[in-house]
Formats: sequence, structure tokens, C-alpha cells
Amino acid sequence: MKPLFEKIEGIIIRTQDYGETHKIVTLFTKEKGKIACIARGAKKPKSRMAAVTQPFIHGSFLIQTGSNLGTMQQGEIIVSFRKIREDIIKTAYASYLAELTDKMLDKQSFEGYLYQQFIFSMQAIEMDKDPDIIMLMYELKVFDKAGFAPVVNRCVNCGRLEASYAFSIKEGGFLCSQCLSIDPQAVHLSETLTKLFQIFSQVDLQQIGNISVKPENKALLKQLMEAYYDQYGSYYLKSKKFLKQLDTFNYWHEN
Repeated sequence: MKPLFEKIEGIIIRTQDYGETHKIVTLFTKEKGKIACIARGAKKPKSRMAAVTQPFIHGSFLIQTGSNLGTMQQGEIIVSFRKIREDIIKTAYASYLAELTDKMLDKQSFEGYLYQQFIFSMQAIEMDKDPDIIMLMYELKVFDKAGFAPVVNRCVNCGRLEASYAFSIKEGGFLCSQCLSIDPQAVHLSETLTKLFQIFSQVDLQQIGNISVKPENKALLKQLMEAYYDQYGSYYLKSKKFLKQLDTFNYWHEN
């Protein structure tokens, strides 16, 4: 039986060494979701595969598919996202979004909308948009796909609609004024923070240029989302630890 070759558009979200000269490359693809393949010789500096198998390369790849790992035969770069790889802060945020995607998605399940949102996230990071806002918006979309996104459009307990709510990690979303008693630990949100949660959940990442958030509001949103993932997420994310270290460094540097 002849091997099958497919041309697949995707972005590299993870690489790992395989033997002395090869890499296993994980791609988030437009048509097939998350797939992994071997890129032979990709660790050799002069290899034609070295340039197209770097993290965050968005490209068109010719892949020989098989019953196990496929083999990447060649690749053509669509966008290199070089500015991300050359900046430690941008790399940190992009690495976190890539690792989150890798952990949350099943292999070979179609994720057209999320793929589009991931590409928009990378574009926004490269264009110097606020990486924290990008992260918060993308997290909510990934959590939704993984089945544990917080309910932010109504009271999670009774469905009541209000201008502002409290955020309950235990109950999994917003609580209205009448349901607050079921979680004394719920964090009260202003109308602004309530609206931000709803915008971040609903708005396409392509529209991120229109969103500006005060530092104190952003800090609280990040704290709530981090605690929420700690409660419901099932994977340790190494890249998130580095982001937290960056936050600590920036705090002490600014104060």
C-alpha cells in the first residue's frame, strides 16, 4: 500500500528531540486539529527542515501520514512569527498559549474556530497588543472547548440577569445578589469587571485592538482565572510557572 501524502496548514505548538538528529513536531492544524509527526534531520543546522520546524512557525506542511506518527517531508513558511521568538516576554506568553492548547485538545479533532483564535492570538502578541488580555481571552475559549469554562452571561445558580455579579470558583461562574449565600468566598465584581468577563468570553481575538483594561482590573481577572484553572484544569503547565516569575520580577522592578 502506497504511503499517503497530505498538504496541511498548521502552526507548530511543540517540538521535542527524537534521537540525535530528528524532532517530533506537534502541529495545531486548520483541518485536522492537533497532530504529531517526525521531522527527520531537523536538528541539523543546515537541514532544510531546521528552519520550518521552529516553535510558532505557521506554515503549509507536506506530511506522509501513517498508522502511527506521520513524517514531515517539507514545509513552506506562511508566517514565521520571528518577533515572538526573539523576545523573551512574547515567547513566554506564546509558549503558555501553545502548551495550554496542546494539553487541552484531543488529537485529530477538528477545531476550526479555536485554530483561528490561536492564530489571531499569535498575531496580536507579535503586534505588541497587551499579552495579558490576549491570554485571558484565549483561556476562556480553550476552557469552553475543554468543557469547564465559567458561566459569565447569567447567574450560574438561578439564571438571573444583573448588571454585576460575584465570581464563584466553587460554583463555576457568576452568582447574582440573591444567590451569594451559597458561596461566601465568591469575589464581588464591579459592573466593569462583569462586562470585561463577558467581552473576553464572547469577542473574537481579531478585535483585541479595541480593548483597554486598567492594571488593577487586569490583575484581579488574572488572579481569578488562575485560581479557576487550578480548581478545574487537570494539567500542570510549566510555561505558566515562568509567566508568574515574570510577573513577580515586574512587580518588584516597578515598586
